[in-house]
Amino acid sequence: MKRKIIFAVILLLLAGGGYLAYQLFRPAVKNPKETYFYINEGDDIATVKKNLADEHFISGGGFNMAAKLLRLKKVIPGRYRFKDGISMYKLVKVLRSGDQPDVKIIINKERTKELFAGKLGRGKKFDLKCDSLQMISFLNNNDSLKKYGVDSNTVMSVIMPYTYNVKWNSSPDKIFQQFYNAYKKFWTAERKTKADSLHLTPLEVITLASIVEEETLKKEDKYKIASTYINRVRTGMRLQADPTVKFAMKNFALKRILGVHLETNSPYNTYMYAGIPPGPICTPTAETIDAVLDSPKTDYLYFVASHKFDGTSIFTSNYSDHLKYARLYQQELTRRMDSAAKAKKKEPM
Repeated sequence: MKRKIIFAVILLLLAGGGYLAYQLFRPAVKNPKETYFYINEGDDIATVKKNLADEHFISGGGFNMAAKLLRLKKVIPGRYRFKDGISMYKLVKVLRSGDQPDVKIIINKERTKELFAGKLGRGKKFDLKCDSLQMISFLNNNDSLKKYGVDSNTVMSVIMPYTYNVKWNSSPDKIFQQFYNAYKKFWTAERKTKADSLHLTPLEVITLASIVEEETLKKEDKYKIASTYINRVRTGMRLQADPTVKFAMKNFALKRILGVHLETNSPYNTYMYAGIPPGPICTPTAETIDAVLDSPKTDYLYFVASHKFDGTSIFTSNYSDHLKYARLYQQELTRRMDSAAKAKKKEPM
């Protein structure tokens, strides 16, 4: 009889242990689309468990058991991504460690602080805890920017077109610190020496590069356009760069700059104001910045897009020659726009 009791107890223990093991290590997480789970500041373990169930990440029991076994005392706020089919034990282990995937911020061409900041925030292109209002407030705060050697006009100079991995709960200042670290690494002693030889600061080089960036995609023309603008700066000419007018108007879809556009009163309107604008009009590539630093010595003062519409530009040092090529371009542009308009009218309704 005693043996039977012992045997029964062992069976019960084994059955209980098997049940516990099943609850802990069975596939418990449903997340086939690998969506994120968010834990907010102030959320306790009970709230996290409820949210996991409400958002259909988990079903069934085992959470409390795993939390007790792994001594989960508190949860770390953040953005988590649980693999589909992992066990409750692994889920709680992730929560205990606070292990979260970084947010990848890929900078291509950003034109304004506002457009860039608008991409930040929960559920936006750059899914971060800080939102667009917090970021734009930081980018406009000269006191915050002072330690980085920039102000609210030049701040976008620091945001180089690279890929950055940042923590989801990073503050605007911490995010910007990563931008600044990449910026400092880019500006080697050699590049600074080249900027000095042009009698330009790194920030002025980037501003000129941003204009060149908007002028052409042709690598070989970038050097010549940079040389043209540097010559204008040296001779006291206004840059008269169309992209700066678009920036001043915050209308980047303009295809033709007209007289009325040139009346836009803005320090970025280089038809109205001489010198280099107060800051960049986009985030130029490293290649374009180097095109400014390595621009050749020329006597070019003018350039215009080729009337062949092949993406190249025609460079001249004589204004009368420039006007001739400009007229050819305008005539071809008008012809193409008229043809497009006629073709649109012929389209079936």
